[in-house]
Amino acid sequence: MKYERFFIPSPEADARLEIVVAKPLHPGPYPTMIFNHGSTGRGQNKSLYSRTWSPTVVGDYFVERGWMILFPQRRGRGKSGGHYGEGLAPDGSGYSCDVEVALAGFERAIEDLDAVVGHLRDHPDVDPTQLAIGGVSRGGILSIAYAGMRPGVFRGAVNFNGGWLGRGCVNYESVNPTIFARGASAAIPTLWLHGTRDQYYRMEHCRRNFETFLSAGGQGKFVAANAGHALLFKPALWKDHLDLYLGNLVENSGRPDV
Repeated sequence: MKYERFFIPSPEADARLEIVVAKPLHPGPYPTMIFNHGSTGRGQNKSLYSRTWSPTVVGDYFVERGWMILFPQRRGRGKSGGHYGEGLAPDGSGYSCDVEVALAGFERAIEDLDAVVGHLRDHPDVDPTQLAIGGVSRGGILSIAYAGMRPGVFRGAVNFNGGWLGRGCVNYESVNPTIFARGASAAIPTLWLHGTRDQYYRMEHCRRNFETFLSAGGQGKFVAANAGHALLFKPALWKDHLDLYLGNLVENSGRPDV
């Protein structure tokens, strides 16, 4: 399979978003997954900002199953233009624990996803009846929330070790469930895959996030795997769960408007 890179307009006129895409060799249109990256740890190492994130373990998994996958790099990440402004403290000390700063960073990420989804409208390679979204860490919570904020677009949403603020911030107990609850209105099946030894999000916290999501009307399955925050890179622990989930999405696909 071949990985390709292209650029699309961003919410800022002078900044473009980098997208890495992989697709099967047979002709499309394909069921399509938008897969979102997370943060850069504590946000203190600026050299990490410019690294394009498109793990082959994820790309190969989806392509081998007939899916096209896109890895968008949000503003200031990878080779995307603009500055990286997803909740960083003004003093350069890393990610801020301030609720307003954190949520402003989340809303900025939503703007970038709007640009990505807008690009996919009427794209000849995309099957609009089988469009899904997923991600890891900040990308995981972003995917669940975005599906609810843009109902009717996605058939499913997948969350690997998701959260916006880590447990080093006291506000994470309120910020994370609040964001996750925004995804409940999508009324689509979701899959939550969490490592039991995640250094950023305790398992008890992740389960409470899921329960809040369900209480708000969300649908989903929660899987606890014997791993940490690097669960994504251990496909033996999640492959069977995701195989079943994707199979059900394809079987039950309707025609949401993209």
